[in-house]
Amino acid sequence: MTRDLSDVRFLTVAEVADMMRVSTMTVYRMVHAGELPAIRFGRSFRIPESAVVTAIETPIAEVG
Repeated sequence: MTRDLSDVRFLTVAEVADMMRVSTMTVYRMVHAGELPAIRFGRSFRIPESAVVTAIETPIAEVG
């Protein structure tokens, strides 16, 4: 299974927090809980932008 990673955009935790309008700690919790996939580089995490878009577009619960 080979994938071309040249078109994948990775975001920092701070960038994801800004996009989702949450704190960086919330993003770290989501990563550690497995709700948001991430790759670890040294002591920092990088999250694929496509995963963030999917997380934002996925409804959590129906209201009503």
